Amino acid sequence: MELSARTQLIMATTAGVFILSAWMMEKYTDSPFYVLFYLLAFVVGGYAKAVEGIQASLKEKQLNVELLMMFAAIGSAAIGYWGEGAVLILIFAYSGALEMYTLQKSDREIRALISLQPEEAWLISGDKEFRVNASSLEPGNIIKVKPGERIAADGIVLKGSSFVNESALTGEPIAKEVGISSAVLAGTLNQSGLLEVQVTKHMKDSIFQRMIDLVNKAQSEAPPVQRKIEEFETKYVLFVLLAAALTVLVPGSTGIWSYSESLYRACVLLVVASPCALVASTMPALLASLSNAAKHGILFKSGVFLEKLSLVNVVAFDKTGTLTKGCPSVKLAKYVHDAYKREDLISIIYAIEKNSTHPLAKAIMENLQSETKGSPQELALFEDFPGNGVRAVVERVTWRIGSRSWTGISEKQECKLLSEVEEEEGEAGHTVVYVTADDELAAYFLIGDTIREETVEAIQALQEKQILTLMLTGDSKRGAEAIGRLAKVDQVGYSCMPEDKVNTVKNWKERQNVVAMIGDGVNDAPALAVADVGVAMGMGSDAAIETADVVLMKNDLSKLLYAMKLSERLSKIIKQNIAFSIGVIFVLLCANYLEFLTLPFGVIGHEGSTILVILNGLRLLKG
Repeated sequence: MELSARTQLIMATTAGVFILSAWMMEKYTDSPFYVLFYLLAFVVGGYAKAVEGIQASLKEKQLNVELLMMFAAIGSAAIGYWGEGAVLILIFAYSGALEMYTLQKSDREIRALISLQPEEAWLISGDKEFRVNASSLEPGNIIKVKPGERIAADGIVLKGSSFVNESALTGEPIAKEVGISSAVLAGTLNQSGLLEVQVTKHMKDSIFQRMIDLVNKAQSEAPPVQRKIEEFETKYVLFVLLAAALTVLVPGSTGIWSYSESLYRACVLLVVASPCALVASTMPALLASLSNAAKHGILFKSGVFLEKLSLVNVVAFDKTGTLTKGCPSVKLAKYVHDAYKREDLISIIYAIEKNSTHPLAKAIMENLQSETKGSPQELALFEDFPGNGVRAVVERVTWRIGSRSWTGISEKQECKLLSEVEEEEGEAGHTVVYVTADDELAAYFLIGDTIREETVEAIQALQEKQILTLMLTGDSKRGAEAIGRLAKVDQVGYSCMPEDKVNTVKNWKERQNVVAMIGDGVNDAPALAVADVGVAMGMGSDAAIETADVVLMKNDLSKLLYAMKLSERLSKIIKQNIAFSIGVIFVLLCANYLEFLTLPFGVIGHEGSTILVILNGLRLLKG
């Protein structure tokens, strides 16, 4: 059974009281019972680490640091150094309690997150309201959220307005105003108004639950540096035991030292050569970093990606929803097919686009909604082609809606069409969506989006770090280059299919670069999977979030910069810890063999370095 940090701290302190009592009894009385108090200090102080070491050794069938420290303490007592052995146990117990504190602090933050998820909700059914278990809510259910209550499920506001605090998910303390049609998230706090919300996801699929799952998973996986240290630990422990045996036999048999001195030096060796500080160099720092990131709305699926983020030197961005706000609107609509009336075209286009999940389709639907009249058109066929557009059959006519290449519009024809509207609407940031009926142009929409406020600042900050920035989009050359100029990215890739984004990421990786891909759509998922670090916007598609390695809960690119700085700090602190722990071991070993080092100072030097390493890692909880 694993003891809590508080219990370990109490046991360590109790052991300290026993040691003090034994020392005073030994110094000021002639009673031989002081040994009993030292024994109690051994048992009480060493219990947690002894159990941990024995269980791990039996499970993995190999020696570990905990057993090495037990041997050192027992060896010290065997040659009459009860006090030194007890102090070793005491400091080892305190360092263990501190390490457990780091682990349990992360666990407490997860439990605090879980406690924010409501267990019950007010379900509206007809004219009645029922108190139901939040886990039983289904998509389509309507729930009431009263002021001061937490929202029980991801959904859309049907009625009411309020201010919602999303700090548990995004780390942003300022409440967001919501009204009819606003998206709201499970676990967020309704601060003022009364809301009626239509549930869109099961609890297990909510962004809140996904956040908890991601943090749990990240904390359970050790990064490469830690795995290498753990592999090294087993061999190193055997090496230290062999060195201790040789320290007893060789100097003692050759007369360099007496056997008593040799045994003493071997005990000091077991203490100072133990890699406790080295083993603690990584995980406390990593867990502190993951907790820090989660508090700021940045979720890592594994510590591997937190470590790797500091090595990124190429960042590729999707456009819509990543560099831009992802709330495009139709600036101009033209209906040009001679065989169809305007209202017929509107009805057909609306019927097709309402089946698409693309942000541009939503913009077109919103534009057409007020003009749609009569019964909706029936589709004989509907197919979605991510990165291209959609295809549908209506009354034996094949309709295509999407990019120029998908709909078969020539580049020359596009230039002619755009030149006709350029003076009226301009071209800055506009995307063109074409509609064809049996390969004949029927309509086209000029759609504009807005650059995120933080986009330019984030990209400039990346460029200052000598990181190459790319924009990969399915948009036409004109629209892509216009957004690229506004965002000030280094390179623009336009008319990109999902496979084109994948190939671009692969090409940069083949040039020995570490590539991060940032996106939010289904069509970004393949590139997110291929990149060294895939980053998804938290409000993006489920496919992107599932595929990515990092999730920015709030669609804020400045959080990417924070994550990169955190990764750099983590890398720096891990290097500091490793260098410091190895340096301390080397100095203490030299002092031991030169007979400058006594066992008490060996204990203080070794265990003190372990505590310092852990405290250095805990600095990552802040900042």
